[in-house]
Amino acid sequence: MASSAYTLLSFTFYIVFLSSGSCKAEARRFNDISSLVSKGLFDSIFLHKDNNACPAKDFYTYISFIRASRCFPRFGRTGSSIKRKREIAAFLAQISHETTGGWPTAPDGPFAWGLCFKEEVSPQSNYCNSSNTQWPCSPGKSYKGRGPMQLSWNYNYGPAGKALGFDGLNNPDIVSNNSLIAFKTALWFWMTEQSPKPSCHNVMIGKYKPTAAGVAANRTAGYGLVTNIINGGLECGIPNDARVNDRIGFFQRYAALFNISTGPNLDCENQKPFT
Repeated sequence: MASSAYTLLSFTFYIVFLSSGSCKAEARRFNDISSLVSKGLFDSIFLHKDNNACPAKDFYTYISFIRASRCFPRFGRTGSSIKRKREIAAFLAQISHETTGGWPTAPDGPFAWGLCFKEEVSPQSNYCNSSNTQWPCSPGKSYKGRGPMQLSWNYNYGPAGKALGFDGLNNPDIVSNNSLIAFKTALWFWMTEQSPKPSCHNVMIGKYKPTAAGVAANRTAGYGLVTNIINGGLECGIPNDARVNDRIGFFQRYAALFNISTGPNLDCENQKPFT
């Protein structure tokens, strides 16, 4: 946590920063999200991420999360304090579901075991969409889920790498070998609009404006729409889907730890997936 003098300065000056060769230099007002997410809060959210049973033990560090967030100055820094905290809680909840090691009778409950995995277990394919010529697969490489958001498919690894400064197509394993890059890929996915999908960020800060197709598909703003963006093709439009409920459970727990409400429209059972 910054000192009060440093915090005062942070609201007065612009700085230019260059993050370890993978983020472009940019001028921005330095308002670190560590003021909203202390290490103590981070540790209370992820009670068991460094448990010996978790394959990602010691991988997902607090400092890597904070450093990665600095590459995305709008993340957790837009709108009221409640809105900022709600976005951060929603992001952490979604990555927790993607990496959960919890089970119904787990110690401290199933929603205390986020960030337990850093890559997909037993992938069913190499996640290569060979028809995507813009981001061609590299021979012998797997684009299975890796990192907090379980980044998958060559058409995500390619642009993520281009945006963040690593070779996503030829070196996808770096996402599960480098904690900082892992968090950056998750935040890249969160912040990036992939038409016709809005960005998760814009949904959570209230900037989502549904198109006519979105209205017809009942894609109302809220946490459920974020789930639709992330994995709606498999999880949305299904009544009482267990995976959606798991995502909601994480969000409810984290919102309580941030001392905020979740807001409306938590599920996506009445929404049509994006195509």
